Amino acid sequence: MQKIIILNGPNLNLLGEREKNQYGSFTLKDIEQQCRNHADQNELDLSFYQSNIEGELVEKIQKSRNDHNGLIINAGGYTHTSVAIHDALKIIKIPIIELHITNIYNREEFRHKSLISKVAKGVICGFGSNGYLMALDAMKGYLKDEN
Repeated sequence: MQKIIILNGPNLNLLGEREKNQYGSFTLKDIEQQCRNHADQNELDLSFYQSNIEGELVEKIQKSRNDHNGLIINAGGYTHTSVAIHDALKIIKIPIIELHITNIYNREEFRHKSLISKVAKGVICGFGSNGYLMALDAMKGYLKDEN
């Protein structure tokens, strides 16, 4: 069974409360439950993690290199600012998918630049919470093709 980790960055723990016009009314717990159900149906072993702390995300990324077959990351605001997360992702040798709930290219100019995209196999953005399921399907397909 393929092991996939989904990492979520700062402020995603406040989904359902923050900027509902941008993010909708679903919570991160709702997304996690959808992902776990989808993973079970697709025979994927899923880990799900959120932190507002950059160093904790870096630690999870580093540990994933030995514990997981693929990594999906919604780094939130760290997407545009964190060289540390970029460097940690660059080091690991497992496939990475960058994920965003909103279309970062339809938002403020500073959000148009991602430090993660260059180390990711692909980017999914703008599909709301469905993007998480799309990322799981994409990762499953990529891992299947890789073997």
